[in-house]
Amino acid sequence: MRLLLLGAPGSGKGTQAARLKDSLGVPHISTGDLLRAEVAAASKLGLEAKEVMARGELVSDAILLGMLEDRFSRADTANGFILDGYPRNLAQADALDKLLARIGRPMDFAVQLEVPAELLVERIAGRAKAEGRADDNPDSVRKRLQVYDSQTAPVIDFYRQHGQLTVVDGVGELDEVFTRIIEAISAGHDVG
Repeated sequence: MRLLLLGAPGSGKGTQAARLKDSLGVPHISTGDLLRAEVAAASKLGLEAKEVMARGELVSDAILLGMLEDRFSRADTANGFILDGYPRNLAQADALDKLLARIGRPMDFAVQLEVPAELLVERIAGRAKAEGRADDNPDSVRKRLQVYDSQTAPVIDFYRQHGQLTVVDGVGELDEVFTRIIEAISAGHDVG
């Protein structure tokens, strides 16, 4: 199963991806983790990314897509993967779709974890306090959520138009949300 997890910061994507990885028996691919691993391994793309980051710039979509293509070619992804952190905008969604079509592994589902904004603010503020991060105050979190909403609304529509979007209520105990995700991808429809 090839699964994409979508959701605002604090929606629980990383937590649920770890649980889904074990349940589905496919790797969890986080673009942030992938980028750090490629840089640490000093791969060709990792070295390119390191140069870009050293200049204080964002790593290009082309470099990220190249890293994803390489990652998708590894044996552990033969039965699928769980992708988290990419795509973040419509251009990336389109590029990912074309890459997966070219390698004959189209996305099965895009699961959007839906959580009310105020609960996201509470979750992130709680996480920031536990981690001692001062940058995640409620105002900055609300601004980040507005940016997320404006950038990812087209991504959500992209997967909806392709018939791949499954919306899951991301509020509740971890086990409840996990069960909703499993039921939604099993049934292939929205579960509230």
